[in-house]
Amino acid sequence: MSMLDHQSALIAAARAARAMAHAPYSRFAVGAAVLDEQGRIHAGCNVENAAYPQGWCAEASALSAMVMAGGRRAVAVAVCAVAPQPVTPCGGCRQKLREFAADDCPVWAADESGLRAAYTLGALLPHSFGPDHLPE
Repeated sequence: MSMLDHQSALIAAARAARAMAHAPYSRFAVGAAVLDEQGRIHAGCNVENAAYPQGWCAEASALSAMVMAGGRRAVAVAVCAVAPQPVTPCGGCRQKLREFAADDCPVWAADESGLRAAYTLGALLPHSFGPDHLPE
């Protein structure tokens, strides 16, 4: 499968995940999808909680699904949300992605109409701290 095919499939999965978001407080639904090193797609949505800090982001949900399925590397990510500007992962999710992805990992921002912007994780989280900084 080409990277363009992966992009389309990830955006579709993120869009479908967004439809399942639990966002009764902010009404800001987000879906995310992660492509793992085995070519599998794992999706997640944001899940809000009445105790606001206890909710979790779509990217964290997708990473959790990847890990549960045995994936260990994220090779591409798509985020789907509807806003005036393209929506990228929050700072905490950028760091969570860094645990599993390299600087050159593509991060695609999409909405209901398709791709809005393309980045790399390294561009979104420059000079990041990750597992390679820790002693083995």
